[in-house]
Amino acid sequence: MPESTVPIAADSNPMGTPQTSASAVAQGNVCRFCGTALRHTFVDLGMSPLCETYLAAEQLNQMEPFYPLQVFVCEKCFLVQLQEYVSAESIFTEYAYFSSYSESWLAHAKSYTVQMIERFALGPHSQVVEVASNDGYLLQYFVAAGIPALGIEPAANVAAAAAHRGVPTLVQFFDRQSAAHLAADGKKADLLLGNNVLAQVPDVNSFVAGLAVLLKSGGVITMEFPHLMSLMEQSQFDTIYHEHFSYFSLLSVEKIFSAAGLVLFDVELLPTHGGSLRIYACHKGDRSKSESQRLLSLRAKEEAVGLSRLESYGSFTERVKETKYLLLEFLIAARREGKQVAGYGAPGKGNTLLNYCGIRSDLLTYTVDRNPYKQGKFLPGSHIPIYSPERIEETKPDYVLVLPWNLKDEIMQQLAYIREWGGRFVVPIPMVRVYP
Repeated sequence: MPESTVPIAADSNPMGTPQTSASAVAQGNVCRFCGTALRHTFVDLGMSPLCETYLAAEQLNQMEPFYPLQVFVCEKCFLVQLQEYVSAESIFTEYAYFSSYSESWLAHAKSYTVQMIERFALGPHSQVVEVASNDGYLLQYFVAAGIPALGIEPAANVAAAAAHRGVPTLVQFFDRQSAAHLAADGKKADLLLGNNVLAQVPDVNSFVAGLAVLLKSGGVITMEFPHLMSLMEQSQFDTIYHEHFSYFSLLSVEKIFSAAGLVLFDVELLPTHGGSLRIYACHKGDRSKSESQRLLSLRAKEEAVGLSRLESYGSFTERVKETKYLLLEFLIAARREGKQVAGYGAPGKGNTLLNYCGIRSDLLTYTVDRNPYKQGKFLPGSHIPIYSPERIEETKPDYVLVLPWNLKDEIMQQLAYIREWGGRFVVPIPMVRVYP
């Protein structure tokens, strides 16, 4: 049966220039890559708490810090970015996200491992290093294949889970200095990878320079991150939160890697996280690799859609507002009809969505999550309670709002039983969709 949809209105200002922010310039807000003063707002999502700061019951009546979610676009290099309101150390030293709770993400990691081993002929004498290796979700497959692997993970609680899987893991942040120490210890990488970490680095220049230091002369870097073009086309504003300092197009990331002596030679478009890029990079002097047709095609496409022109970034705010209005209209109408709406998942993106839209437990009664670390706690800002997934079957809500919409197919399979009582799934991005 086809899904029912609520269409988004056409852009009211499709070629508007991003709003100029004189106050940001006065505060010394400059591009983290090229140092240009940031004068143009890409989108302003108001004030929001840190998205992975889940609250215990005794914290609900305490003061909760909120920080601006104002995103800028650099007029010189077109890097889309947040200011660093909170240090990476305060966010990532203890972390609530464990990659292994997503079955589809594990399948993605396993497929990547097979692909890299075959493409680059990795074996027992190779060295694989993953930056921000989380709980060993990916490196466990290299270890199982007999390939030496090393994880680098700043969150000690998450790194402990990796060690339990038999994945050697260093508990530290990665930058130019730490890379130099690792290289001196003989840990240079044949394959150096990072999934969904590049956006989470405040000092992107030091980080990418560190990649160049740690990479062997003939080695390969792969990095995966959400694609700015998908974020803009699909109104994925909920992927904006304080943990994500930067939002990359192919054009902007090529400039950053080039400044560190690295060159991109291939790129893949991935469906993960609503649309991601996997870039392949090597040292500039490595003549064994040449630019792929995929790289040439995507570079031309980004130029064609205007990602190297400032005015192309000006219409995003209006699309975000329309998405907000449509979601609120749905939730209010459901409440007036006496329907119960519960959530599935407690992801960072869900907290941006709920706080920007002003959604609280009067509209979304509760949410559930498979991660025991989050169960029994409350979402930041909205204070919506988090339960285990069994709560869905116990309370039989009329609608389940899928907050990690990038995993909607996996989640809808897990919760297919809600159709037994007429329950329906709701996906909020890029427009409100109700699945019968």
